[in-house]
Amino acid sequence: MRSRVGRAPDVAAAERDAALRCKLLFVTSEIADFLKVGGLGEVSAGLPRALRRVADARVLLPGYRAVLAANPDMRIVAKLPAVAEIPACEIGEIDTPDGLTMYIVVADGLFDRPGNAYLDEHASPWDDNDVRFARLAMAAVELARGVPALGWQPEVLHLNDWPGALAAGYLDWQKVETPSILTIHNLAYQGLYGRDRLSRLGIPAEAFAMDGVEFHGKISFLKAGIYYASQITTVSATYAKEITTPEFGCGLDGLLRLRSGEGRLTGILNGIDESWNPSADPHLAHPFDSVNWRGKAANAQHLREAFGLAVSRGPLFAVVSRLVHQKGLDLTMAAIESIVRDGGQLVVTGEGEPEVENALRATAARHPQSIAVKIGYEEPTARRIFAGSDFLLMPSRFEPCGLSQMYAQRFGSLPIAHNTGGLGDTIEDGATGFLFSGATPETFAQAIHRAKSVFDRKDQFAAMRRRAMLRPSGWGEAARSYMDVYRRAIGPGLRVAA
Repeated sequence: MRSRVGRAPDVAAAERDAALRCKLLFVTSEIADFLKVGGLGEVSAGLPRALRRVADARVLLPGYRAVLAANPDMRIVAKLPAVAEIPACEIGEIDTPDGLTMYIVVADGLFDRPGNAYLDEHASPWDDNDVRFARLAMAAVELARGVPALGWQPEVLHLNDWPGALAAGYLDWQKVETPSILTIHNLAYQGLYGRDRLSRLGIPAEAFAMDGVEFHGKISFLKAGIYYASQITTVSATYAKEITTPEFGCGLDGLLRLRSGEGRLTGILNGIDESWNPSADPHLAHPFDSVNWRGKAANAQHLREAFGLAVSRGPLFAVVSRLVHQKGLDLTMAAIESIVRDGGQLVVTGEGEPEVENALRATAARHPQSIAVKIGYEEPTARRIFAGSDFLLMPSRFEPCGLSQMYAQRFGSLPIAHNTGGLGDTIEDGATGFLFSGATPETFAQAIHRAKSVFDRKDQFAAMRRRAMLRPSGWGEAARSYMDVYRRAIGPGLRVAA
């Protein structure tokens, strides 16, 4: 039976349901679909897709060269004016094959460049990063105010890290009543710029104060977000507590304690997407799962061959990480000699600080059959390393959430990690991995020794692997928790699909 307008009743009901869902704009500076620098890129690809099940979630991101190249037929749907010294831009619209709508801030002079989202081809920050990401933030606010040509207006802005954080301030200064959520993925990156940038960024002079954007005499994009956003989240429950302390608060712990006391700071653990599945991953030498282990051994053999390591029955350790001080690479370097002496091997991939890269290369040169280093990051290689290794080393000094430990667990590689941030929230010591407290060479060495002892007890090792692989780590729970935060920001009238 047809409705009076000629549509089946179930189709009409679906359209009404879509119209009633909360309209959410997810504002990010990177997304794994096109360009990823760190964990934010993975979160930006996974979380909005999970939110689409209960909300009308769409993404706003800059029109980087990689985005434009991948979408030559992108529709230009709106033009936004210049503000202060922030250039005018266009808004493009694309739909991914799985139906996620993305709005692209097209400003060729700002974003169509070599390099990555933040750095030029020589790994130096762009001099105008303040204007570039102020353009992203201002575009989000203008969409919240309403752009008729779009035919869609968000009811809440979900801002991510310092590149999107200034939008919370623009909402306040321009009297736009749309609530905003700021997610802090790493408090150490704050977007600091000189006071002389106020006028070029369209920031009112009175906002340059302790109760505003001022941070030790500079403009802080991230502080603007923390101060003005309706709600603040971060990427694990433990990190939400840690950043309210002087040790981890990066000078913003006082403001964060205040927001926590107001009930406006929430820790929500990240997830990983369903492609991290060793039974169906096309990059692996052989599929395997938590019941059939034969493929795990085949991947270990393939990994050793690919990296030129000797045939061995000892444990194979891995590092898949940015090679920077935060990640505790000095602790890993201190542990290498004992790993090799005890019959272990190590595969490292990542890039970062030149001195760390060079030290790892030199160590590999001393132990060519036991240590292999590949500078750079390629996801297929990372997946093969997770699949072939027995243990993942993560002695991070701090780790807001961490994704590598969840990838490793899903692929049967047990993480050995410092008990901080999301590492402690995702690893059950002695069950799905190994935790140590206090980032020192001695405590790390003790954890590695415990892991080696379990490796020698095959039944216990297999049981831990199985439990790690079966640990729930999808995006569903995170999406539900974010909907609770949106409800607090918007109020009891938030509309959620059944």
